Order: sequence, then structure tokens, then C-alpha cells
Amino acid sequence: MSVRRLAPKELQPASFAFSEENLAWAKAQIAKFPPGRQASAVIPILWRVQEQHGGWVSEAAIRAVADLLQMPYIRALEIATFYTMFQLQPVGRKAHIQVCGTTPCRLRGAEELLDVCQHRIHHEPFHRSADGDFSWEEVECLGACVNAPMVLIWSDTYEDLTRESFGKLLDGFASGNPPKPGPQIDRQFSAPAGGLTTLKNGGGGITGTSGAPKEPVLADAEPKKPGAAANVQERPAPKPPADDATRKDPP
Repeated sequence: MSVRRLAPKELQPASFAFSEENLAWAKAQIAKFPPGRQASAVIPILWRVQEQHGGWVSEAAIRAVADLLQMPYIRALEIATFYTMFQLQPVGRKAHIQVCGTTPCRLRGAEELLDVCQHRIHHEPFHRSADGDFSWEEVECLGACVNAPMVLIWSDTYEDLTRESFGKLLDGFASGNPPKPGPQIDRQFSAPAGGLTTLKNGGGGITGTSGAPKEPVLADAEPKKPGAAANVQERPAPKPPADDATRKDPP
């Protein structure tokens, strides 16, 4: 894992304050843990802070979380800098794009998506575009391998992308009208692209070349019963008792 550091001082705000809504939410999370264990709420509260703070956590925000949880600053800093779910410097105002760069996505065109990010946003990750609206990074597997290549923007995934559809996706965020999350082709979730490839007859039985069922389909009320052989347990033949090695032969 690469070294993760806080943003430079010139990008750090002087202070951070919880909104009333988020402070009430944070206290509700703390109440879920027994006395003395309030630090266990640090990850969800940091995530909520990141949402309030424009998509990233500043040093002042991390310290505010530590104060709320009565934990040492270094412990909160260790958590924020360890987990890559927390952004440590300002991100794009309209979208921060996380491009999956693991093997399935690479094999299906992730490099083209990275190329779009480099030419349209910035040639280096973790830098904002000239207008400050976009930023990007390459990440590890995001769990939608069957719909590769894909990206994560904020909390939504956009899948089955091409260079062209990814460009339209960025256009949508730029105009304030992002497309619907999920597959960007004619596919339902992770179903086969182009429609069904099996069970096209509605599950009415296995058909041969003539189209007639080879055997009837069992109904729920007619479970298949095991044959006699399935009830026979094969046990190994018993072995004779081993001779006592400590016993001596009589003279």
C-alpha cells in the first residue's frame, strides 16, 4: 500500500464543526457501544464527516472526531490514513471517480477509462481538474467484475463502460444530470448481456433436439426419493485387535 499523508497545510481549513444533524447522528452511533468503548464508532463518524466536508477529511475534522470520542489524536489519524475509503485531500466538487484497475476490468477496457481521466481531468491521480469539478484515482477491486469495466463515483457504481459511455457519464455529472447508476448497456443488473442464454423455455423441462421433454419435471409435492443404494453405508471391515507390544513371550 502506498504511503498516505494528510493534505499540505495550505489546503487545510483552520477548523471543523459538526452540523447539528450530523452531531446528533454521531451521538446516536456512540450510544450503541458500552461506556469506555465510544472509540468503536470512529469509522462511521469519519465517513459521515467526509460526506459533510465535501468528500474528504481534513486534519481539523479528524481532530474534531477524536475530541468527540475522547480518544488520542494519533489513534484517529492512524485510522483515517490507513483506510483508503477516506480521502485525505480535496476532491472534485461534482465527482470523484474511482476507476477499478484489477485484472477483470483491465482485460475489458479499464485502461481506456484511465486514459479518459488523464486527458479530461488531470494526468495524475488525486489532482482536481482545472475547474475543480472532478478528480480521480485508480483503486483495487470494487466487486462488480462481471460488469467490468466499471467505476465508483461517490456511493454509486457505473458499469459496462466504454470510452464513449464514460465520456457521456462525465458530461452528465458536469451538467448536473448524471445517468442512472448500474450497467450502462442494455443489461439488468448482472444478467447476461443480450438476454437469457439458458432456460429459455420457461423451465418446462429439459428438451432435446425434437423439443419434447426427456423426462417430467418434478413438482414440489413430488420430491425425488433416493434409491436403495443411497441408503447403504459402506463401512470398512473390522481389523483384528493389535497385539500388545509390551507383552513378552513366555520362556
